[in-house]
Amino acid sequence: MSEKPNTPRRIADDHVAQVAALDPLTSTRLGLHPEDDRQPDLSPEGFEAFAELARRTLSALDATERDGEKDGVVWENAERNCARLLRERLSAELALHEAGDHFRELRNVRSPVHKVRSIFTLMPTDTDENWAAVAGRLRNLPGALDGYRATLTEGIARGLLCAPRQARAVIGQLAAWTGQEVGGASWFATFTAAGPDRLRPELDAAADRATTAVAGFRDWLRGTYLPAADGTPDAVGRERYLRSARWANGTGLDPAEAYAWAWEEFHRTVDEMQAEAGRILPGATARETMDHLNRRGHAITGEENIRAWLQDIIDEAIDALDGTHFDISGPLRRVETRIAPPGSSGAPYYTGPSLDFSRPGRTYLPTLGQQTFPTWEIVSTWYHEGVPGHHLQTARWTAAVDRLSRYQITLGAVSADKEGWALYAERLMDELGFLTDPARRLGYLDKQMLRIIRVIVDIGMHLELAVPADSGFHPGEHWTPDLATAFMAAHHGSDTARRTSEIDRYLGWPGQAIGYKLGERAWLEGRDSARRRLGTSFDLRTWHMNALTQGSLGLADLADNLASL
Repeated sequence: MSEKPNTPRRIADDHVAQVAALDPLTSTRLGLHPEDDRQPDLSPEGFEAFAELARRTLSALDATERDGEKDGVVWENAERNCARLLRERLSAELALHEAGDHFRELRNVRSPVHKVRSIFTLMPTDTDENWAAVAGRLRNLPGALDGYRATLTEGIARGLLCAPRQARAVIGQLAAWTGQEVGGASWFATFTAAGPDRLRPELDAAADRATTAVAGFRDWLRGTYLPAADGTPDAVGRERYLRSARWANGTGLDPAEAYAWAWEEFHRTVDEMQAEAGRILPGATARETMDHLNRRGHAITGEENIRAWLQDIIDEAIDALDGTHFDISGPLRRVETRIAPPGSSGAPYYTGPSLDFSRPGRTYLPTLGQQTFPTWEIVSTWYHEGVPGHHLQTARWTAAVDRLSRYQITLGAVSADKEGWALYAERLMDELGFLTDPARRLGYLDKQMLRIIRVIVDIGMHLELAVPADSGFHPGEHWTPDLATAFMAAHHGSDTARRTSEIDRYLGWPGQAIGYKLGERAWLEGRDSARRRLGTSFDLRTWHMNALTQGSLGLADLADNLASL
């Protein structure tokens, strides 16, 4: 029997399998090979192996498309979408690699160093065999950090370094991981404390080995890397910014258009926030009202209490939305809320389920030492991270694996598509009447403002743009980190630690934070176009479910595809 001809989906799924074989973090995230105790290869050779795999996959896709064209093959829409996504994603990935950006990839969120710890939060820990794999992976952590040190050292030699503030942020995070500077237990010791008594000596020794390696890497950053990085500017410049923004958004960016549009959104949202603030504290500004809510509004005390309260928010949303605006059944209903481990960045986040749903989707709240949690600002965030936001989209993709390639629902997921959906989910809950309480609605508007500020200051800082004359804020001045921090302090209800973490993130991960608001714009445009096209036959529930089974798309394609549903 002759072998079946290649298709874009087969090529994409084979690419995922090969990445999972190379990268234990991908394998663990997908729920494959639970016995694996490897750590990611963060050496220059490890990064080059991924690049070479991307080149081979693109070559296979080229050959398949040439053969299909020669034989008159017409791919169905699902295959065309998969091929377009695979080509765009791998081309963007290679552009970053060939520019050497991995040699300076050090920042406070989702940089390679974070992989060596986050992999443990995805591992199963139900059996002694699972814990034996944990111990092995802890023992292999020093080798992963040695590889990462070699990559950063090559970056020093090539003059490709991150800005000092990024190195300092990571140094602070690693200090929290070890617990040494506050005289507490390391994160690794705390994590392994739940392991079985039979493996206690092995787990304790492995946790100590990992902690020592992290402390040594922290000291190397402080003593060697940080002095070498001195003088590296915070702003990355236009060329690198556009390259990074393409990766995060799945399209080329017109920064002037996005910057101008964000200012329009800013002025509109300022007015809306002020009107909502007037319902809470008549005569006060929005900033004064948010400060008042932080001091005297409803609050939850204690990490476990806020975790349980947020879990209730998700469970209530699932019950209310299932059967009305979505179909939420089976494993899609299972999502856990957890407290983020110490040394995380300041923003809440979500991790998706394994392919077989044995590990559920999880939302994480970084507490940053807090014990009292005002609730006015966090409700819409948990709609964003949980349901109907990240969890519903990611879990729906995972459940549609019979219709979508694994690549479309995992490695190929475009940040702006995912974050745009999650921000759309917040707006949807406002539209559906879940945020009628003035304090919670002001919290939702404040989160919208945060995403608008991200577009303005992310583009503004990296391209060193001027503040518009009609902005009402330092007109004509050029953006700097200090000016961006002051802008956020004036218009967003975050505390000092969160603002610092946010600005560090924008500077270290250029072009990513703009995808929330730009992605939401694409989702709204697609929905509005579909509604106009279908008229009275438009059904929001049907549109939602169709939209959540098309897999990930870049912003170059998203709005048009949504309009056709």
